Amino acid sequence: MPVTIVVGAQWGDEGKGRVADWLARESDGIARYAGGDNAGHTVIVGDAVFKLHLVPSGVVHSDKKCFLGNGMVINPVRLVSELDMLAERGIDISPDRIHLSPRAHVITPGHMELDGAADKARGKDAIGTTKRGIGLAYTDKATRVGLLTGEMADAEQFADAVQHSIEQANIILQSKYGAPPMDAVELVAEYAEAARRLQPYLADTNALIHDMLEADQRLLCEGAQGTLLDIDHGHYPFVTSSNATTGGAMTGLGFGPHYVDRVIGVVKAYCTRVGNGPFPTELLDETGEQLRQAGHEFGTTTGRPRRCGWLDMVALKYAIRVNGFNELVLSKMDVLGGMAEIKIATAYELDGKPITNMPLDTAAMERAQPVYEAVPGWDADISGARVMADLPEATQRYIKRIEELSGVKVMMVSVGPERDQAVQL
Repeated sequence: MPVTIVVGAQWGDEGKGRVADWLARESDGIARYAGGDNAGHTVIVGDAVFKLHLVPSGVVHSDKKCFLGNGMVINPVRLVSELDMLAERGIDISPDRIHLSPRAHVITPGHMELDGAADKARGKDAIGTTKRGIGLAYTDKATRVGLLTGEMADAEQFADAVQHSIEQANIILQSKYGAPPMDAVELVAEYAEAARRLQPYLADTNALIHDMLEADQRLLCEGAQGTLLDIDHGHYPFVTSSNATTGGAMTGLGFGPHYVDRVIGVVKAYCTRVGNGPFPTELLDETGEQLRQAGHEFGTTTGRPRRCGWLDMVALKYAIRVNGFNELVLSKMDVLGGMAEIKIATAYELDGKPITNMPLDTAAMERAQPVYEAVPGWDADISGARVMADLPEATQRYIKRIEELSGVKVMMVSVGPERDQAVQL
């Protein structure tokens, strides 16, 4: 059973990229299975900072194969730009090791323009999308009018398809939103060139992955966004447009559950969220700002400040149920240093009644008020800790309390942004 799946257990930004980088050392291949360049995964190697949006985080390990699966939506221009960035920094981007499924869907210029126009038109009810065209690309996929990445094999026909999609989008932009039309000529040329660049990367990823699994080689599946943003399991409509949970790995790459033996949930030691939507433990005070500044909580993709709050155990236990986590990684534990007291939401109060299960109804989740348990904080710098004994007793108690409340073993804790700043348990 040679598959490890890494999933964000909150609203994204949990540190999945870094965890994938760690786990890549013991893997033979790394795959992204959902989402697009709305994801932002940061890997820090010494003084080098890699901010990745499409290519799996394990790409910095030169001996690993990387897969971009059929469940993804791909902006070809941004993928080429990311590959060029990696090449400039000495990373091997050979098509021998990076493989793009021909069944992924293409994000067109029209998707991006319509995404921004639609969210702006919602006004105060805006979802807060990344304006990267993710939702519109998945919409076209669902209605069977999208462009497949495999169509890039013929750059000229692909250019014609992009031209048509821009023309259709321009009609909607002008008639529905009163927005100016896009200039198709330059955009089509840019997409055609990207198609030519990406042709060598197109490969039967399903067959390649199955060859690995049958040879008992380990595949690491790297999730994007987080469980509470999943299209089916998050609070609609404040969700992403793909399945960010464990099931998305199997449909987004094409293998059965019998291959999976590790499902790892990545949990920030507190909570953050970008964009609108329910967030029961959000702190709109000095403590929330302290978390934002200490944790550098600004989006990798958008640069937007993240909303910050205490750890929500009710939501985490929901994520555990949905994904079947058998291990947890706690990230950014060092950010909590200097706090005299730390709180954990162990229940909610909804309309005057205590509840321990997360409401699935979005309006009810908006009304939910956290019921907190307070635990002692610590004032020590833990960034140099490498084993459990290096951590202050209060930090150790916080970790153990999370294990007790969640019922899942914590296998690793990050104590700083560097690759080696981790405590393995």
